[in-house]
Amino acid sequence: MGEDAPGRHQSARPSPAGERPPPAASAAGAGTAPPRRAASRIASAVFRYREAGIVIAGLLLVIYFQSSSAAFLSLANLENLAQFTASTAIIAAGLVLVLVCGELDLSVGMVYALAPFVMFFAAQAGAPIGLALIAGLVAAALVGAANGLVTTLLRLPSFVTTLGMLFLINGFTLTISGGYPVSPQAGALFTQAFGGNAWAQLAWAVAAALGLQFVLKKTRWGLHTVATGGNPTGAAEVGIKLKVVKTGNFILCSTLAGFAGILDAFRIGSIDPLAGGNEIMFAAIASAVIGGTLLTGGLGTVIGAFLGALVLSILKDGFTLLGVSAFTFDMILGAAILVTMAVNIHLSRLRN
Repeated sequence: MGEDAPGRHQSARPSPAGERPPPAASAAGAGTAPPRRAASRIASAVFRYREAGIVIAGLLLVIYFQSSSAAFLSLANLENLAQFTASTAIIAAGLVLVLVCGELDLSVGMVYALAPFVMFFAAQAGAPIGLALIAGLVAAALVGAANGLVTTLLRLPSFVTTLGMLFLINGFTLTISGGYPVSPQAGALFTQAFGGNAWAQLAWAVAAALGLQFVLKKTRWGLHTVATGGNPTGAAEVGIKLKVVKTGNFILCSTLAGFAGILDAFRIGSIDPLAGGNEIMFAAIASAVIGGTLLTGGLGTVIGAFLGALVLSILKDGFTLLGVSAFTFDMILGAAILVTMAVNIHLSRLRN
């Protein structure tokens, strides 16, 4: 009476050690385990590394546009991508440090237009082209210093400070140029090294991204920048000079914006007072945000901003090849900023 009938409950017995599962179960496990492991690794990488998501998005866009247009990965089009990416990525690299320390710079687009004109007039006055280039960068740095000092000493929101500087620099550039474009004068080798060659311009962008990523992640200045934006009260209590950090990052940001303008001047062969402006400023901010930098401060990645600029260039170039309207690009860009900002904030909360 107390004994089980033969064969009852056999499915609940543990398998003897070393016994293999039935072939059907083994086949099912083999078919589903690798995809699950791959998906788990991808999800873990996206969660751990801020740049992983933008890399995946970029690769998917490349596959899509190449399948839609065979010219997408042609050498000529890759040069266009390099040119589109470089100047935006350089400006975005500087903007990341400003954003991480809890501020914003809206004047970078106008500094982009100012620096090449200062270089041109310095060269016209008889300065060697190398010294003239340095003069353009010094002018850009002075704008950044003004942004930082007004923001920190007068305790104005950086949005207000840099918005006012945007109009001031725009008016100044139009005044000294008379509203007319000019052509930079330099030797062929100098021109090729500083933007005349698309790959040289991209190399400058990569160098800026790698250099500032190192500064942000591996140096005391980067640590102070993160602390200033993430916990300003705590940073001040441990002796971090918030005003110095913020002003220094404003200077660096403006200098890079001026350098990007100079590179584009040599690439195009013309210095236009109407170049840059709000378009490149918004593109740089969008690159930083899409790449994983929070507008609220305390968190960011320069490599992510570079990849963000690259993805925006891929989108713009791919839509151009497919004949898609520029208005559609703006719609997608706006949606991308909203989605990525929401995702980055959510992932940041999960990490914490």
